[in-house]
Amino acid sequence: MDNRKFLPIVVIGVTVLAVILFLSSSLFVTIESGQRGVLFKKFGGGLDKDKIFSEGFHVKAPWNTMFVYDVRENSAEEKMEVLDRSGLSLQVEVSVRFHPEYEKIGDIHQRFGEFYADRLVKPEVRSTVRRVMGRYSAEEIYSTKRAEVERSIIEETRAILSAADNNINMKALLIRAIILPEQIKNAIESKLQQEQEALAYQFRLEKERSEAERKRIAAEGESLANEIINKSLTNQLLKMRGIEATTGLANSPNTKVVIIGNSEGLPLILGNN
Repeated sequence: MDNRKFLPIVVIGVTVLAVILFLSSSLFVTIESGQRGVLFKKFGGGLDKDKIFSEGFHVKAPWNTMFVYDVRENSAEEKMEVLDRSGLSLQVEVSVRFHPEYEKIGDIHQRFGEFYADRLVKPEVRSTVRRVMGRYSAEEIYSTKRAEVERSIIEETRAILSAADNNINMKALLIRAIILPEQIKNAIESKLQQEQEALAYQFRLEKERSEAERKRIAAEGESLANEIINKSLTNQLLKMRGIEATTGLANSPNTKVVIIGNSEGLPLILGNN
């Protein structure tokens, strides 16, 4: 049997296999867990932003480019200088957690590219922090309205990042530190301490006033009760109560008394055992 006739087929097969192996990095793409891909077609209309490739093994034309994005939750920390309402400079440290909307990777890539965190997320966080803190005084930011300031920053940053043109899901934002000039910090803390002392003193005064009022009401009630009792104690009533008490003593098996009438007609107890 002449095997020479199969030689061209073998050569072609080996050649095709060699080409495939050589171009494998351009032909095959593996998208790992927590990733999404978007394909740029060099000869087919450019970026196909509506088709998002999920995790797994994919085949593409060697002249096309697959851009792979990590869509897991990411974090960034920013340290910046901001001005309060009166122009006082203070330092703020902020951390933010976010991830891109999975099905909007194409839009994010088209507008911001692979470095969307540096081009979109961080600048918007800095801008919002400066804008919100510029509405408050240093004392409010540092102490009295810190929660309100943080809530406003979170709400406004989330609204901006989640807008249709940005497509970023912000999970959390935290003000980690607010650093004031030492003089201003000491003045604010001193003022807060004085306010707490004043509140404590006011509480004690209110407590003492309440106690004094309670005693006054109790005394007035007792005086009124005594006045009513005094008005009700007539001679006839006293005689009747005395007779009732003496009758009770006389009926007691453990009591031995000698009773005689006194000048008012009431019984008189001379002694008992």
